[in-house]
Amino acid sequence: MHYLFAGFSLDTDRRELRHGDGLLRLEPKAFDLLAYLIANRERVVSKDDLLAAVWNGRIISESSLTTCVNAVRKAIDDNGKAQRLIKTLQRKGFRFVADVREERNSRYAGVGEISLDASKPALALPEKPSIAVLPFLNLSGDPEQEYFTDGVTEDIITELSRFHSLFVIARNSSFSYKGKSPDVRLVGRELGVRYVLDGSIRKSTNRIRMTGQLTDTLTGNHIWAERYDRVVEDIFTVQEELTRAIVAAIEPQIEATEQLKVTRRRPSNLSAYEIAIQARAHSWDGVDMPDRTLLDQAIRKAKEALAIDPNSVLALHALALSHGALSSMRWRRIGSTPFGKPRGRSRAPLNSTARMRMATRCAR
Repeated sequence: MHYLFAGFSLDTDRRELRHGDGLLRLEPKAFDLLAYLIANRERVVSKDDLLAAVWNGRIISESSLTTCVNAVRKAIDDNGKAQRLIKTLQRKGFRFVADVREERNSRYAGVGEISLDASKPALALPEKPSIAVLPFLNLSGDPEQEYFTDGVTEDIITELSRFHSLFVIARNSSFSYKGKSPDVRLVGRELGVRYVLDGSIRKSTNRIRMTGQLTDTLTGNHIWAERYDRVVEDIFTVQEELTRAIVAAIEPQIEATEQLKVTRRRPSNLSAYEIAIQARAHSWDGVDMPDRTLLDQAIRKAKEALAIDPNSVLALHALALSHGALSSMRWRRIGSTPFGKPRGRSRAPLNSTARMRMATRCAR
């Protein structure tokens, strides 16, 4: 939905607030609060309504709510005294009182905006979680601070690249968007990434404020957002501290999102899934006993499931587990360990702990 009011435009699909041709920065919670007030402008919105809609029912302090409302008012050139757009009703709640015009399926685009061109082929996403770090905005009003803002962005890219579980877009590709306000979905298509990190930096005489937000390029949803306030004593120490804080915050968030994506994945073929479950059960039983017959059945069932669905993770796991157990049984049968040491006497079947230790020693 696209809302137009008092010279401002709010696009809930693209999560953008604009004034004229300029794109305004608004933190995710403040954006959600403004969108909710506008969507429910025909009535008074209570504090409980806002907690349920914006904070998912989580209890927050009165000062936190007031701070969020003030941030919205400041963004849309309103204040608690004039209340020309957002009116406060004591002990009742809030109401958005400005005239609003609605537009559906908006194609609004301002100066510096990159529109989404569906005609261009999208790059395929890599197997690993992928991320692009866009150049952070310099909100200090001092062009001389660009070096600091760009330096923080480059350090975040470098630190993220240290994680082998992540696919990180190089600095040159990310900085091609500097000075622009791209749609994150377009960035995802052009760079072939699942996630985009962007933010802003405001530096005063002795303090610095840094914000960052992580967005899913497939859905356009904000996954994580945070703000950091620091005292500037050593500018490079602060730069390193902020960089590490953001990296430490977003890497687990990406991992959690990927895990959630996996848990929501459904088997592509129900028949293959059922057969794979049987294979897994036979493999575990064959390993615990151990039993060659059960392991042979597990391998047969796993291959049957893979013939139907070659991407069945359950079947692949059962197949690998069964072959590993059969190899262990062969070692015992020839009277030696996998390390070439002869057995003095027959031993009881290895339990799961012993098998794990054996596998660890083999890996070394």
